[in-house]
This record gives sequence, structure tokens and C-alpha cells, in this order.
Amino acid sequence: MRRYQVGDHVSWNSEAGRVRGRIVKIHTRDFDYKGHTRHASAEDPQYEIKSDKTDHIAAHKGAALRKLP
Repeated sequence: MRRYQVGDHVSWNSEAGRVRGRIVKIHTRDFDYKGHTRHASAEDPQYEIKSDKTDHIAAHKGAALRKLP
């Protein structure tokens, strides 16, 4: 599975279509996100990404992301 770094520019699919943003944080342990526990580990981290167009922060596993040039 591909690993990403803080600052990487990525895209992901949302209800509104493809969204682009930059990774701002990497979680390697379970964490609370918007009132729900998100599961993460060193082998399968979750990434917090700030949207390019809004201040929205999303959390996704690496499998949902595509690195942009």
C-alpha cells in the first residue's frame, strides 16, 4: 500500500465528486474524528487532508487517496 507524507497533494472521491487537498496530519493509532472513533495503525494509517477549495478537513485511509503531481 502506498504511504503518504504531510504536505503531499492528493485527491479522493466524495459525494460531490473528486476533491483535492493537502495532507496535514497522519494518524497511526485510533482517534476521534467528528464524534466517531476512526481506526488506524502504523501498518494502515489514516490521513487528515485539508481541501484546496474550503477549510474542510477530511479523514481517509491511504487506499482512498491518489497522489497528484
